[in-house]
Formats: sequence, C-alpha cells, structure tokens
Amino acid sequence: MSGYAENEIQKLSQDELKNLLKKVRGELAVKQQVIKEKNLPVIVLVEGWGASGKGTLISYLIRDLDPRFFQVIPVKPPTKEEKRKPFLCRHMENIPEAGKFVFLDSGWMEETVFDMVDGRFSDDELKTRLHDINIFERQLVDNGYLVLKIFVDVSKKIQKERIDNLLSDKDTSWRVSKRDLDEIKHRSKYEKAFSEFIGATNTKKAPWHVIDGSKKQLAELQVYHLLVNGMDNAIKHKDEPVEIPDNVFPLVTMPKLCDVPLDVSLTKEVYKAELKKAQNKLKKLHNKIYRMGVPVIIAYEGWDAAGKGGNIKRLTSALDARGFAVNPIASPDVHEKNRHYLWRFWTRLPKTGHIAIFDRTWYGRVMVERLEGFCSENDWKRAYNEINEFEKNLSDWGAVIVKFWVHIDKDTQLSRFKERESTPEKQWKITDEDWRNREKWDDYEIAVNEMIEKTSTTFAPWHIIQSNDKLYARIQAINTVIDAIEAKLKVLKK
Repeated sequence: MSGYAENEIQKLSQDELKNLLKKVRGELAVKQQVIKEKNLPVIVLVEGWGASGKGTLISYLIRDLDPRFFQVIPVKPPTKEEKRKPFLCRHMENIPEAGKFVFLDSGWMEETVFDMVDGRFSDDELKTRLHDINIFERQLVDNGYLVLKIFVDVSKKIQKERIDNLLSDKDTSWRVSKRDLDEIKHRSKYEKAFSEFIGATNTKKAPWHVIDGSKKQLAELQVYHLLVNGMDNAIKHKDEPVEIPDNVFPLVTMPKLCDVPLDVSLTKEVYKAELKKAQNKLKKLHNKIYRMGVPVIIAYEGWDAAGKGGNIKRLTSALDARGFAVNPIASPDVHEKNRHYLWRFWTRLPKTGHIAIFDRTWYGRVMVERLEGFCSENDWKRAYNEINEFEKNLSDWGAVIVKFWVHIDKDTQLSRFKERESTPEKQWKITDEDWRNREKWDDYEIAVNEMIEKTSTTFAPWHIIQSNDKLYARIQAINTVIDAIEAKLKVLKK
C-alpha cells in the first residue's frame, strides 16, 4: 500500500483497485491485532459535507475488523444537558481505551462549523474554541493516541445529486436533514467556515487529510493508506519522550509548605458560631449559582489524616443535596487506566449551576503516580502544563475552581494515625498504604511544593488549609469557597 502514490491510485483500473482493496483490508485487520498488543488507542474522526459518504466510508473501514475492539459513534448535535457541560466534555467521553478504535461520524469540527455559520461566536469565542480543540488533540497525541482526521469533500453538484437521490425514495429521505439542505443553499458560507476550521486546526501532531469523496472506492483506499501508515508511525514512535512546553499561564506566588504556620486554632464556641454563619451564607450562594448557571469545582488534596473528609462534610452540610456531587477518587480502575489520565475527571464535571467536589484529584499524576512510578518522568513533567490547560478550559467555560491542600505537620499525622488504630470505629480509616506513604513524607513534600508552585494559576490558585486544628481548617475552607463564589458573582454583575 505504501508503495502507491496518490496520483498512481487515481490511475488504477477497476480490477487493480478491487485487488488492492482486498489486500489492504486484510492488512488493516492484521494491524488491528498489533494495535491491541501495543495498547495504542486510535481515533478516526470522519468529517465532511452532508451526503459526502462519511457513513459508507466508515462501514467500509470496519468490515474486516474484530468488532470487540472498535466502536462507531455517530456524533449528533449536543443535547440540552450536554450544553450544560464544557464543549469538549462529550467528545472527551468518547475517546477509546488503549488497544481499541473509535470511529467518529462527525464530531468537534461539525459542531463548531455549524456554530460559526449560525453566528453563535464572537471573534474571541471562536478563537478560544479553536485553541481548545488544538490543545485537546495535542494532549491526546502526547498521551499516546493516534488521531486521524479525515474530511470527505465533494462538489456542490455531486452533493445535490446524492441528496436528490435520497429524497426521491421515502425509505431514504429521512437521511436528509435540514442542515444538509442548508449546505446546498448556502454552500459558499459553509465552504468558508470549513476552510477556516481546517486552517486553524491543521497541526503537525494532528493534521487534516482532505479526500475526494466522489469515488467511494478510491476514497476508501486513500483512508486505508492513511490509517495503516498512521498506525505504523504511531507504533514506531510510541515510547519516545514528548517535548515539555514552557508554562504560559500567569502564576500566583505560593509559600513552601514548611513556611506555612500551623499554630492557628479556634475554640469550640467560636467555631460553632462561625460554622453556622458560614454555612448559612454558603446555602444562599448555592441558590444564586444555580439560578445564574455557574458551575463550581472544589478540589481537595492533602496529607493522609489531614481532615479532608470532615472538612467536606461540613461544606456539603450547607448545600442542597440535589445540586452537588462528591467524587471520592481512588486508584483508577481498568477502564480509567486505559484512557487519558484526565478522562475520569472530564466525565465527573458538574453541570452549570451545580457543584462538584473531588476528594483527591487529577493531581495524582504529579504526586502518587510520580513517586510510585506509575507514569514516566516525561509524563508527570508534562502534566503540569496539561493540568493548567485543563483548568483554563474550565475557567473559560465559566467555572469557579477552588483547590485545597489540607496541611498538617508530621507529628500531628502520627498522632491521628495512632488514634485511628486504637479507636474501633475509626480503624477502617488507617491502612498499610498510609504508613508506607508516611515513610515517603519528605519526597511527597518536594512533589507537593513543586505542584503548588507550577499550577497555582490566577484562574485556579491553590489554597493551603492549616489543619493541625480541624475546627480552624473547616471554617477556613468554607470561607474560601464563599469568597471565590462571591468574586465570580461580582464579575457577572458588571
């Protein structure tokens, strides 16, 4: 297959084309097993004009593949519920596990182009959308995905002939949408939008491949060629380190953990009064953010036995149970481990007006995974920038992001560990892993300091919660959430 240039393919006779297609179909089936063995996830995005043959092309591509290891997803316009999540959320949810294929019949291109044509973007909004898509695709490639982007092009004449043919039969007329007809009517407007999108998202790591869809077998052969060569290239470079970009985000200067005073405290009387006051205020704010459609994301990290659970409990006690979710994050299961490490967090994001609380977060990449060797050095060093990009996407969406490091000293941790061991109803809270992590305290402190330094951005700053006194920490955390929400609502009122 690789021995044929595109111009040579165009000159093939019908018999030669038929024999070559038979050969490459078998080659692709063999490659599928290699992909499975190498744990390479493959995304084939097929975009194009209405009636250009996208669905038929995908059907041809999968005919000889093992159906256990691929999925075909026809991406429809977003639902009302999907529109209450970040734009990329539903597309991130569709990414495959390692060793599997996903064929997307349209996706983030079509949705964006239709919004462009319908005038739903300001210039800045469009620029942000295209930038986010480039980041999304680059992160997938950097984390081991093969992303093949196909645009099936046909002339206006052929598109109209195919649409008219579909409309002439009542059993196929349903396949023609209002959008297909609008493309015919306003062809030049769509051509401009498609060209602008392709030009803005045609990157070295995820380039566009525009193929002629007028001859279906030739189109099929071209895509086989691109897919097989893409898989060969991805396998060849699979274990090579990826360039680590410089930080481009504005950072907030943060203290080292050792410089944070932990001798602050509250009496029980003051705590009770302050807690009631803060919870009442937070309850009212929860109603406001629901009415105004503001999503809130609260991320908890901290030392074992620092008091995260009790902190979260006092926070959620002030909230309407219908409007929040607490996500306890443990070690990734097999489906999570076989996808991009941010996938399991994208799939837990709140809807507009709701609150998502994460007990442990995406920062496991630069702490546990770093120190326990669950990812490569290149992976965790690259993750600082990827996480900042993720949080910037959420901030641009309109989310309030509050990140806590719940901090205690080593002696306090030891005291709480011993208390848990000696208290029957608390013994489930202490594990052998907690003691092993304690032995690595100094290594973790280095990692946490670097994490806070490199990811405390102006749009998602870290807050170090002083938790030697749990009462003080609870009030500190709730008031921090209140301040962040109030600041967001103040901006929205301007």
